[in-house]
Amino acid sequence: MDTMRERFITVTSDLLDEDPRLTLVLAEITMDGFRPAQGRHPDRVVNVGIREQLLVGVGGGLALTGLRPVVHTFASFLVERPFEQVKLDFGHQGTGGVLVSASASYDWPAGGYTHMAPGDVALLDTLDGWTVHVPGHPDEAEALLRHAYAAGDDKVYVRLSQQSNAAPRPVEGLRFQTVREGRAGVVVAVGPLLDNVLAATEGLDLTVLYAPTVRPFDGAAVREAAGRAAADVVLVEPYLAGTSTAAANDALAHTPHRVLGLGVGRAELRRYGTIDEHTAAHGLDPRSLRERITGFRAPK
Repeated sequence: MDTMRERFITVTSDLLDEDPRLTLVLAEITMDGFRPAQGRHPDRVVNVGIREQLLVGVGGGLALTGLRPVVHTFASFLVERPFEQVKLDFGHQGTGGVLVSASASYDWPAGGYTHMAPGDVALLDTLDGWTVHVPGHPDEAEALLRHAYAAGDDKVYVRLSQQSNAAPRPVEGLRFQTVREGRAGVVVAVGPLLDNVLAATEGLDLTVLYAPTVRPFDGAAVREAAGRAAADVVLVEPYLAGTSTAAANDALAHTPHRVLGLGVGRAELRRYGTIDEHTAAHGLDPRSLRERITGFRAPK
């Protein structure tokens, strides 16, 4: 199976051939994969070098000309380092584009903390009007990328990861999907953590919702699920723990409820390790998730 990043190359290269409005801006990262597309479209595949603020600024400028820019690099260099440009060159200017990241929260542990971005979605949450897709499988990534590219002039962030569920789920608009129904509580699994959540909740009387799109937050789905079950909601997100707790609380503002936000911790893990070791250290492996979810449902 190809990775989400490899699928991004394939889909974007094909659509560059089909859509004269689409343009791609890179900062060296993934450039080798796009050399054939650059050869065909030298005016619409732009590599600015390792200049991430310029990367986003060029994307915003292209949007002002009426093009649909796709801006890509590692998440830490796409959202965190050039955040001022994201805020001003897209938001303040009233333009749209598609930010496509790689490396997620800790996909390349050997790169160290400079290449980790667990706070990217929370940071974008401080801005208005961004749609955020977090696919859990390369097939979902393709569908969500195509949706993002065709989304008029909207501002869209597509968060790609090396982590993947074993099988894709149909991408049904922007709504959360009901994967399993139960009556003792609700667990929202985001993107590539769905398989871990399903393993962790096996045999438990819980509703599991799957979220490949997290912004806009599907409060209606959470309310509906909580209305059929106990209004205890656990959010399992592959980025900073608690990123969506405020959104869940807002969705259930008129219902007595409890919310637990699970995700990547704030403490920096300074040993490289592997992706799986980082997942376990943050308590996002199936065993740890089961302990944390059952402990939340039965407080002492």
